[in-house]
Amino acid sequence: MAKNYEEEAKAILKLVGENNVDSVTHCQTRLRFVVKDRKAIDDKALEKLPEVKGVFYGSGQYQVIIGTGVVNDVYAAIAKLGTVNAIYGKDDADTAGKTSNEHKTVVQRLMAMLSGIFIPIIPVIAATGLFLGLKSAATNAQVLKLFGAVPSDIPASLTSVISVLTDTVFAFLPALIVWSTFRYFKGTPIIGIVIGLMLVSPILPNAYSVADGSAKAIMLFGWLPVVGSQGSVLTALVAGFIGAKLELFFRRHMPNVLEQILTPFLTMLVTFAIMIMGVGPIVHAIESGMLVGVEAVIHLPFGIGGFLIVAAYPLMVLIGIHQTMIAIETSLLASTGLNPLITLEAMYGFANLGVALAIFLRARSNKAKATSMGAFTSQLFGVSEPTLFGVLIRYNFRPLIVTVLTSGIGAAILSMLNVAANSYGLAVVPSYLMYIYNGHALLWYTIVSLGTVVAAFVATNAFAIPKEVLTPDGDVETANAVISSTVSDNKVYAPVGGETVALDQVSDPVFASGMMGEGMAIKPAEPGINKVYAPQAGTLSVVADTGHAYGLTTDDGMEILVHLGIDTVNLKGAPFTVAVKAGQHVNQGDLLGTFDQAAIKKAGLDATTIVLITNSKSYARIEPVAADTTVQAGADLLAVQREDVKVESVEPA
Repeated sequence: MAKNYEEEAKAILKLVGENNVDSVTHCQTRLRFVVKDRKAIDDKALEKLPEVKGVFYGSGQYQVIIGTGVVNDVYAAIAKLGTVNAIYGKDDADTAGKTSNEHKTVVQRLMAMLSGIFIPIIPVIAATGLFLGLKSAATNAQVLKLFGAVPSDIPASLTSVISVLTDTVFAFLPALIVWSTFRYFKGTPIIGIVIGLMLVSPILPNAYSVADGSAKAIMLFGWLPVVGSQGSVLTALVAGFIGAKLELFFRRHMPNVLEQILTPFLTMLVTFAIMIMGVGPIVHAIESGMLVGVEAVIHLPFGIGGFLIVAAYPLMVLIGIHQTMIAIETSLLASTGLNPLITLEAMYGFANLGVALAIFLRARSNKAKATSMGAFTSQLFGVSEPTLFGVLIRYNFRPLIVTVLTSGIGAAILSMLNVAANSYGLAVVPSYLMYIYNGHALLWYTIVSLGTVVAAFVATNAFAIPKEVLTPDGDVETANAVISSTVSDNKVYAPVGGETVALDQVSDPVFASGMMGEGMAIKPAEPGINKVYAPQAGTLSVVADTGHAYGLTTDDGMEILVHLGIDTVNLKGAPFTVAVKAGQHVNQGDLLGTFDQAAIKKAGLDATTIVLITNSKSYARIEPVAADTTVQAGADLLAVQREDVKVESVEPA
């Protein structure tokens, strides 16, 4: 008899708030609510409901994690109640995406814009920071002394050539930003580059030279001062926005025969005129005032500013507004050549290391050990989501409090010492490369960062070890024993070929945190069409209409989810083909369907395939057979052991 989910649906709606819901959608694993006030929802109460595995807010949607199969029934019950706008019953991603975007706040849209504009230029800024660091180290008097040389021994010609590597990005930074802004707003990027180059043309007086009195502005018409926009990030953003919108306007209204020539001509002419005739200087003045304010906060007495900034940073990451920092950091680098913000923010990552390591060493739960070690490993290279969602907020927020306090103290010390990086884009272990330009900065950054790790480790051990991790998953004293499982096939096989990835390393925090169950991920090998095969024999409980997910209940009762890519429900089935249907029995290795990895990547999404055992709690142990390696489709992927195992003691040989 099918279970009635009406009471569960009512409970979920009551806690989310019927009057708080604009619309609700669903995918294969979760309900997706577009809500008016995310803060009005009691997350803890929702997580206590029988069918709710967890909650997560992202992409403008409040997501209630239910699980494959059951989510369809809960959604159907919600739709049947008729008290909220259930906008689709299938994976109609186009509608869902549109609805989500329409209800995003101004702040959410701003975050998405800043992320889309600045992320493409992070690599070159990080590389420039390394060039600067290496140049500083190579020309340092103390370093050269070790080789019996002095700075004056370095040929001027060599210094000039090296300066090309270190100075180019910041000299033409506005051009890069205008290019990226055009790209984000669907303009023609090459037009953006040209407009950006106009703003920093050597023909125009350098803005900094005019400011310090070593150069004079060009007086247009005898009264309008015109200067370059060197180092002005905000000016470049405004120019890129205006230019892209003008280009799209001209393309819509220009006759086809004239469009190819006149659209670029008018876009560049009008944008440049707008920027030099008042808008540029005004925006630059606003930006300068903002930077003065930021630096004033950073340098508040006794490190108070540093503490406040970094204490707030994990919360900013949690609600997704930390991308604003990239714009501020870029402006600081362009105007001062230094970036104190990334120095302060980095303490968050180091504190996370101490917390995750402490929980790993104290945990008796195998699952907690795996989660915390995966979080620790990813945090070493600056990926904080597994730590944030899998550790910090998973255990009553006590680990998060430790991170906030210890990282804040570390940042306060660095703020008082005036330590600053010369770049951004590098975090935790690689971040030390941003300080080799200055021995004093590198020394203090090393001492404080390692001290933050130790402080977080000690504080976690003293106050924040969750009771849940101190309970063993089951009897692990199985040394010198033979396990005789009641499962006839206790392995899950790879549905696709490719490179295996630990689950806690995937970019979706819901999958990475283990909310949906334990498992493994695979980065598909084929750049084009990939075939997807059944990971075991069983009955297909779920076949997504979009083709991006399959749910399989094996002949032994194991529930397996194969999820093709991250957020690929938004592609509305375009890159997928389906060869099976729900309710069909398949054998291990039978073809389920295909997907086009190139199309997924072209859409800007991750094609990583997730393989989960969604009823993981029914098993004592789930371990990867093929970890950190390349597998063929059909190869052993996961080994599974039931709780109801028979253990027979064996005498040691």
